[in-house]
Amino acid sequence: MNRNLLISLVDKVVRVDRGGPESRIGKLLTAGDDHFVLLTEKDGLVYYKTQHIKSITINSRDAMEFNVEVPADDSYLLPSDFKAVVSNLHHHWVKVNRGGPEMLEGIMEEVTDDYITIFAKDEIIRLAMYHVRNISLGTKKAEEEKSEDNKDNANIDTANNNNNTANNNNTANNKGRNARNRKR
Repeated sequence: MNRNLLISLVDKVVRVDRGGPESRIGKLLTAGDDHFVLLTEKDGLVYYKTQHIKSITINSRDAMEFNVEVPADDSYLLPSDFKAVVSNLHHHWVKVNRGGPEMLEGIMEEVTDDYITIFAKDEIIRLAMYHVRNISLGTKKAEEEKSEDNKDNANIDTANNNNNTANNNNTANNKGRNARNRKR
């Protein structure tokens, strides 16, 4: 995708790529020489490297649904190139290549011309800079962990209730057996 095309699409709601795990709908906020910024409902601000974009779709008949408030111009990065975007995310929780098998999430530790280093759980991952298709701040991670904790707590409560019910049923069954045995 060339920069002039992307600039003509600024402030329009577009679909990046036609489908699959990397496809996203959002508002194109700005375009640099080798990247652009897309505001999405699910992932917030996503920085895409144009080299990996297969298609950009505009729905000319009906506008695509998009109900997200656009942040102020100074709240997102506007570096001139993609490496500068990635460098500015140093020591932040990031999500790289969302949606596919190569999706990474962790703390950005190192950025070089050739690769980035991400700490993810117990792993240190080095990903070739060429293979970074998109990147964003991983602000959704904390929300997901909270909802997972709530689900885990609900599952524990359900399991405890099921155990209590099973214990009560076993006690009732044992009382019934004891009463039958006494009658014999």
